[in-house]
Amino acid sequence: MTHTAVSVIAAKRDGAELDDEQIDWVVDAFTRGEVADEQMSALAMAIVLRGMTRRELDRWTAAMIASGRRMDFTDLPRPTVDKHSTGGVGDKITLPLAPLVAACGAAVPQLSGRGLGHTGGTLDKLESIPGWRADLDPARMRSILTDPEIGAVICAAGADLAPADKRLYALRDVTGTVESVPLIASSIMSKKIAEGTGALVLDVKVGSGAFMKNFRDATELATAMVELGTDAGVRTVALLTAMDTPLGRTAGNALEVAESVEVLAGGGPPDVVELTVALAREMVAQAGIRDVDPADALADGRAMDRWRAMVAAQGGDPDAPLPRARHTETLVAQESGVLTRLDAMAVGLAAWRLGAGRARQGDPVQFGAGVEMHCKPGDSVTAGKPLFTLHTDSEAAIPAAIATLRAGFDIGPVPPVAHPLILGRIGL
Repeated sequence: MTHTAVSVIAAKRDGAELDDEQIDWVVDAFTRGEVADEQMSALAMAIVLRGMTRRELDRWTAAMIASGRRMDFTDLPRPTVDKHSTGGVGDKITLPLAPLVAACGAAVPQLSGRGLGHTGGTLDKLESIPGWRADLDPARMRSILTDPEIGAVICAAGADLAPADKRLYALRDVTGTVESVPLIASSIMSKKIAEGTGALVLDVKVGSGAFMKNFRDATELATAMVELGTDAGVRTVALLTAMDTPLGRTAGNALEVAESVEVLAGGGPPDVVELTVALAREMVAQAGIRDVDPADALADGRAMDRWRAMVAAQGGDPDAPLPRARHTETLVAQESGVLTRLDAMAVGLAAWRLGAGRARQGDPVQFGAGVEMHCKPGDSVTAGKPLFTLHTDSEAAIPAAIATLRAGFDIGPVPPVAHPLILGRIGL
């Protein structure tokens, strides 16, 4: 049968289930430039409005993978496992997590991205380390993963990994078609499956600072991604984790690197430690490694040794001073009491205004910019004492960032009800 972009768009617009041939053709033709951007944008909108069946989603994801190269690590001497977070504020978990899981005996081929808007990017954080490089060729990536003293790599995905998804994502961002569970799930999972990992743990954020604001939507997304991974032969599990309040006490690039090193040194904020260990335990289990507790590898320094080796293997100097912002300003409490609310979105937007994030892909970021949080919900505060320290190279950005932060917290007489960090688990 001869397909056309218009016929495929019309079929989905009218609620029909696309068959395998239609999906394979339209994704391949889009990758080759035969289907125009405006036509693929129309199809994306039809998918937003009409959704996809599980069969359609499986085939769509497979077509995205088939548009480029698929990596293969089955010959490595260790089992491979990766982690993906749907993005949040202060989410520096990948930094201590990858070396920690490597210290437990797995190989971690972690392909990460850069931040956009209020959510930080793992590569932006790591690029604040002098000399560190995100772009590695496959041979170098493999040599690091096979090195018995390292076993983990965090790098950028190559342009030939699910290129159809990269093109489609750029269109979705400017056509109001980001908010679709099938399109989000296939975007994430096409890259993760193409990466060649044997197992995958997903950290699906829920709350004001997350893409998914409520538990129902987050559960739908997590379920779709776990099913995609399972159907593709990748052992996949998802944790649903809270993102109403930022993770840790920093939001920014170099600030979060410093906090991650504290975690690897046996300290750091309790919530960052809790989530790092919880995800590491899931990753180790999915990799089939038994009788190893990641908490021990964090406590005895093995994870720190892997971190230092991993950073050095990618050109970074783990002992070099991290960038510092030229300007700082402290926001103090106007009253005494208990911090009852600290909105993750407000902190993320403030850090973005200070220069830690970008408005458009390709914009530069300030490595030293961000927000340091001196209090978290439930902490006692005293009038005149610091609540936040703002870091930036752009002094003119401080007033707007302060205004954003002021709208994002409350102080009251009664401590807030404590909520768990890990809200649920989906998978075998």
